Amino acid sequence: MHPRFRWVFDTELEGRTRRATLPAVQLLALSFAGLIGVGTLGFLLLPGLYVGPRLSVIDALFTATSAVCVTGLVVVDTATFFTGWGQAWIAWLIQLGGLGILTIATLIILALGRRPTMAVGQSVGQHLPRRFGSPRAVLRAVVVVTFIAEGAGAMVLWLSWGGEMGWARAVWPAVFHAISAFCNAGFSTFSTSLVGFREHLPTLATISALIVLGGLGFVVLTDVWVRVVPRTTRRLSLHTTLVLATTVVLLVGGAVLFYVFEAANVLGGMGVVTRALNAAFMSVTARTAGFNTVDYGTISDTSVVLTILLMVIGGSPGSTAGGIKTTTAALLALLFVSHLRGKREVSARHRTVRPEHVALATGLAVGTVAVLAAAVFVLMISELPVNVQDRTLLVRATFEAASAFGTVGLSMGLTAALTTAGKLVITFLMFLGRVGPLTLAASMAIAAQRRRAHYRHAFEDVVVG
Repeated sequence: MHPRFRWVFDTELEGRTRRATLPAVQLLALSFAGLIGVGTLGFLLLPGLYVGPRLSVIDALFTATSAVCVTGLVVVDTATFFTGWGQAWIAWLIQLGGLGILTIATLIILALGRRPTMAVGQSVGQHLPRRFGSPRAVLRAVVVVTFIAEGAGAMVLWLSWGGEMGWARAVWPAVFHAISAFCNAGFSTFSTSLVGFREHLPTLATISALIVLGGLGFVVLTDVWVRVVPRTTRRLSLHTTLVLATTVVLLVGGAVLFYVFEAANVLGGMGVVTRALNAAFMSVTARTAGFNTVDYGTISDTSVVLTILLMVIGGSPGSTAGGIKTTTAALLALLFVSHLRGKREVSARHRTVRPEHVALATGLAVGTVAVLAAAVFVLMISELPVNVQDRTLLVRATFEAASAFGTVGLSMGLTAALTTAGKLVITFLMFLGRVGPLTLAASMAIAAQRRRAHYRHAFEDVVVG
């Protein structure tokens, strides 16, 4: 399956037909940009969204990007600044951003009984191995799985909250948090996020389950379903194996380390069970979700570093999560082990990974570090007053940048205080983290690939290390 699917259309130019192409990756990026534009205009023009004054243009753009890119960083309190209609507008943007605007468009076309275009069909299905069936079948499964998961999560949350909040009042928070959790958005209708539920097992367990399911990716969910439900002997793909193994390592390792690092700090006043529950939740939410049960402005420095690492890795390909993805981290780890053993190829489960995939993972990791370093540098310039030395700003700016790029939504309290320039930097990072640096790189490389020369220069050694 060729990676460069294009939307092909004919245009008349100078009396002859000219073949013009728009790469599917560019169409994907433009679709998200268009949805962000619609969301921004909605915040600026729609009536009844606010309890008080409207958002400014920059804040509207920031909030729309955060919702569409399922990040969760906020410049205003979602619970008190917006009315129910305003929160519904945010939930709508989260849902479309989580599923992907191209997925929604394809389903609408299918509902009308029409055939999806090459761009729409392949942009959604290009990462799906043929063993999973046609893109059309997969798209149906995507929506079914999404609404079943969100519906079940909303029902459990409603049953958990109804007795205390009132059954009627608990409906909307349950629905909103189910959508936000499965889409890994991190928006909350509670001013303190989930701090008030830090000792409530059903809430944290339900939110955690939705976050993990949404962050695994539809490819993995489909593969596991095909393997488990029909009880076939078909082996799981290497992709699914790497995703599941890396996810387990990150979740368990993160929970243990958070428990150790914060036992005498933000988790110190809790019982053993509650402390373990919150440490596990910190491990789950740090990788992409953004809900919090503790104040991240007071966590230890070691936990800050751990959280940044988890945010940069993020979720899995084809999911609602951001970051460099679990498969990238897994391939980099396998590459390091292979080099230590003197092997030239990267292999796992008796399968050799294609060299171009390893190269893409390496390039993505390097590019991510470069982008984050540049973003932190700009934030240090834009947010630090002249002649003022604030060493803590470096930590908070790095945390904020990693949270935005990983579409996580956690913050150490810097978001609301950002300058206009800082908000624009974070907005760009959220968009880049959602669409994917690899997708943007592929879009920009199309012209270069067309002009690629069919020769190479002579080899010459370079000393490394």
